[in-house]
Formats: sequence, C-alpha cells, structure tokens
Amino acid sequence: MLADYALIDQQGKLSVLGLFQHVWVPHFPAVHPRAHLVLRLRGRRTEIGEHRMRIRFVDDDGNKLVEGEGSVHFGEPPAGVTDVEAGAVLVFDLPLPKAGTYAFQISLDGEEEYRVPLSVGLMPGAASGTEGGSTLH
Repeated sequence: MLADYALIDQQGKLSVLGLFQHVWVPHFPAVHPRAHLVLRLRGRRTEIGEHRMRIRFVDDDGNKLVEGEGSVHFGEPPAGVTDVEAGAVLVFDLPLPKAGTYAFQISLDGEEEYRVPLSVGLMPGAASGTEGGSTLH
C-alpha cells in the first residue's frame, strides 16, 4: 500500500497514515515527494531465512522509473505459529512524467508476487505547462 507516512516500531507494530492510490499534480513532469511504500510479507514456516526482493516503479508502458534490490529475512516464529511475517517501509520520491497509471512491482526470489497501483492525473483547473504547487491525493 502507499501512504503519506508509515513506521514499524521496535516491537514490530506497523503504523500507517494517509493511504492513497491516486495523486493529482499541478503540472507534468512532476515528483511526488516522500511516498511511503508499505509492505507486509507473509510466508510459511518452511520459508524461514533470507529471500531476495526487487522493487520496480513502472509506468503504464512498463518503463522502469525507479528500481532497487535487497533482501528480506523471515525469522523463526514462536512455537505453534505456522506463518512467518516481515514488514518494511520504503520511502520514495516518485517521478511522474505524465498522467496515467503507474505501479510498484514487487518480486520475491525472482517471481512477481505483488503489484501496488497508483493513478496520476492533472489537478482540476491546472494548466499542464505551469510550474509550482504540490501534489494532492
């Protein structure tokens, strides 16, 4: 999910503020600053350990605008618990060259698992060549 702000505290509790799936911008190209991508990954006890993760932010033509790789670790759950979880909050300044549909593509161990959509439009009343202003959602 996408949010204005999110954090995971020292006890592992996830707090999220301002969920959104659409952004209005005053002009193109634009940048939506400090978007928080919130991930909560779940697996089975058999998936304990390190897993490779890749995140791509793409436009509706599949062009990569942002890409990063890393790893996620599923730790040993308490006795009797069969599911494992890992959470992450990643912060991005999102480049938005045009109106349309964008998405975060999240893959785990080389297979696309998740897709987080974002639609972007020109703010009502804004002229596409004007400067200034901030994004709204």
